[in-house]
Amino acid sequence: MSISKTYSPKEAEDKWYTYWLEHKFFRSVPDDREPYTIVMPPPNVTGVLHMGHMLNNTIQDVLIRRARMMGKNACWVPGTDHASIATEAKVVNMLKEKGIEKKDISREEFLTHAWEWKEKYGGIILEQLKKLGASCDWDRTCFTMDEALSEAVTDTFIHLYKKGWIYRGIRMVNWDPKGKTAVSDEEVIRKEVNQKLYYIRYKVKGEEYKADEENPSTYITIATTRPETIMADTAVCINPNDERFRFLKGKQVIIPLVNREIPIIEDEYVDMEFGTGCLKVTPAHDLNDYELGLKHKLEVIDILNDDGTLNNYAEIPELIGIDRFVARKKIAVMLEEAGLLEKVEEYKSQVGFSERTDAVIEPKLSLQWFCKMSEMAKPALDYVLNGGVKLIPDKYINTYRHWMENVKDWNISRQLWWGQRIPAWYLPDGDYVIAKSRSEAAEEFRKKQVSVNEADLQQDEDVVDTWFSSWLWPVSVFDTTVFADPESKGNADVQYYYPTNDLVTAPEILFFWVARMIMAGHEFRGEAPFKNVYLTGIVRDKLGRKMSKSLGNSPDPLGLIEKYGADGVRVGMLLCSPAGNDLMFDESYCEQGRNFANKIWNAFRLVKGWEISEEAGDNQKAVSWFESRFNEALTEIEECFNQYRLSEALMAIYKLVWDDFCSWYLEMIKPAYQQPIDKGTFTATLQFFENILKLLHPFMPFITEELWHDELFGERTATDCCIVAAYPVARSVDKTLLKDVEQVKQAISEIRNIRNAKQLSPKEPLKLVVRANSGIDYSQYLSLIIKLANISEVDFAAEKPAGSVSFMAGTDEFFVPLADNVDKEAEIERIEKEIIYLQGFLKSVNAKLSNERFVQNAKPEIVANERKKQADAEAKLIILQESLTELNA
Repeated sequence: MSISKTYSPKEAEDKWYTYWLEHKFFRSVPDDREPYTIVMPPPNVTGVLHMGHMLNNTIQDVLIRRARMMGKNACWVPGTDHASIATEAKVVNMLKEKGIEKKDISREEFLTHAWEWKEKYGGIILEQLKKLGASCDWDRTCFTMDEALSEAVTDTFIHLYKKGWIYRGIRMVNWDPKGKTAVSDEEVIRKEVNQKLYYIRYKVKGEEYKADEENPSTYITIATTRPETIMADTAVCINPNDERFRFLKGKQVIIPLVNREIPIIEDEYVDMEFGTGCLKVTPAHDLNDYELGLKHKLEVIDILNDDGTLNNYAEIPELIGIDRFVARKKIAVMLEEAGLLEKVEEYKSQVGFSERTDAVIEPKLSLQWFCKMSEMAKPALDYVLNGGVKLIPDKYINTYRHWMENVKDWNISRQLWWGQRIPAWYLPDGDYVIAKSRSEAAEEFRKKQVSVNEADLQQDEDVVDTWFSSWLWPVSVFDTTVFADPESKGNADVQYYYPTNDLVTAPEILFFWVARMIMAGHEFRGEAPFKNVYLTGIVRDKLGRKMSKSLGNSPDPLGLIEKYGADGVRVGMLLCSPAGNDLMFDESYCEQGRNFANKIWNAFRLVKGWEISEEAGDNQKAVSWFESRFNEALTEIEECFNQYRLSEALMAIYKLVWDDFCSWYLEMIKPAYQQPIDKGTFTATLQFFENILKLLHPFMPFITEELWHDELFGERTATDCCIVAAYPVARSVDKTLLKDVEQVKQAISEIRNIRNAKQLSPKEPLKLVVRANSGIDYSQYLSLIIKLANISEVDFAAEKPAGSVSFMAGTDEFFVPLADNVDKEAEIERIEKEIIYLQGFLKSVNAKLSNERFVQNAKPEIVANERKKQADAEAKLIILQESLTELNA
């Protein structure tokens, strides 16, 4: 079978992905092999593929494909998250387009529309991941609102409630006035916005107000960005150490416009340098004010409706029912007209926005369900501190520790319809029980000796936070029954696959998801859900900006795949993505990936085009060298994988293939024009190529599978595929051979440089004189030097021939006789430059070796390497000085 001149990514991708699926290479069932398990961080069901997904899932696929090739039972579980807020917003908008308002239909009708939307659009992102080559066990695809997974959420709620870890109470929460629901901290996006700082005068009770700066004791001025909340003020706070306001101690002030009296309180919380040094305290509308209110037992007045409009507690008739931001402008005018607005300044500050609706978040006191975190946080922290769960990179351990040591109770209820409904059942008088069903709820009431009619029971309208289902993910994708009975062993799947091996996710959800999964894993399985957490960086553009739709700097991932091929994009993403550090993405990386694929393809075409001879060849040194070089690189690659340095592993493979195999090895063994290659060399080269394909497969699955099945490798069975080929195992390395050939390569490169500098034809044979000082037996490598540098004759003379250009490789001297072509002045200049460079290099090495801390603390092999550099540089300098003396004579 002939191989096409150019590689066609799309053709190979469609063909081999379909083939892998048909032959169930991604499928995993428990057996006697060692399991290797990854659960996919479930993307939102509303989502489409973006660059972050591309990076995250490429890393997971590299890990799972490598494990599969290493003979492990590799299981990658895919799925999607129901994303309560985002999905409900999508469905509400869809209904509006049809002329339907959510408030005009029942919950059941809404959920029917929501499920229809999910079935139509919910699987888009998983289908897109297939284009990337994701080798998930698609038969195991889960959705966080699948019936069994939803039942697991209910069982978890009941279990934790019975332990006393779930309770109901009024607390300050992040409120989304557009979504009309509480949202978690990670769903609040902080943005710097231009605002106004309003300086408002509050009259001091008992003093005749005089609106001039000569009578400051008659009023105090307070700076606020939120004048619309003054009606909810219940105190004014000053710092007890602030001498300016001693006259206010024990007094009261009057809220402008509403004329309600509130006390002056003292607390060191107040920053004397900010604003005017006086703070209005509004416990219902600011988290810090709420804490102050609790401390000083202040009244709480909530003036906002759930939709962000002002309610009757606002007291000012003209403002009731008006949106908070409209009210802000109106009350500013009213204050100015009343002579109580001193001034307005431009002001920049951080404001929280809902990630889902982009509404400004409102701190709000609300009756919600909460989950106690303190008892669950301790073992979850211990796992990380004791190494049971490794964070990669480990720089995140301190962040994790800080979060876990300062954990707050988790607001788990959401005022939505899409999600798992809270299993609380209420009587008309407000009494409630926790139960899975109406009938079980009635039984719970009877246990409390409360007579109940089942028809009177109403289930809580709220649903649980989406994270309350996804924190069960590493367990629930395998077995959902254990949440009802945490003491059970669970089914065969959970016993075999749990705990999973690696989790690949983003650092920003380290607490909100990763930590909570560890908590749930410990509570329901008695052990952490994974061994390693690989934390990816943020994908940024080459200017360092985070990729986003609003900036228009995020390329379409599918467009990149169409242009550069999936393998090219995978390589491009990973070449610039060190673990835990942000990825500065540039499309040129994908182009580099595509070029790499073409390089591999063309190298194979070259080998495939050779004729084979039964006669013995003289390529044994080249074959032995590349065998050692391959094993040396494989050891380095394995070390990179062990430390999760995937970008470095790929770069090591890239250099092995591009530089060592293509640029050197194939040139070393390539037969002369229209001449055959000996069978022994050809057989060894095919074996090298096969091993290279195995190394490359986790990163570049499509081109490797395409080449793997070429007839050149012999007949393959239907299941003899690269995807399940045995991953190479490192063997012994001949370090002396590697060192010698490296010096030979250096000499060949120098000869080529001389040709270029002297503008000599590559076809013109040159003579070479070698003065070996290192002990290398160059006679073993004559065939390589003669072939790759076009040398006609090699002389091992002790004397430097007249009219020659010299260079050094290591401590060995080489001379190329050029007769009249030698420019003496240019040669002197070249040697002088090399001496200056070596002197600078030696100075830096000597500085290291004279540093006692370096010598005492560095690894012995590193110190030994520096001493070798020192000795080599000193030897070279002696030889160069001698050459310079000869030229100047």
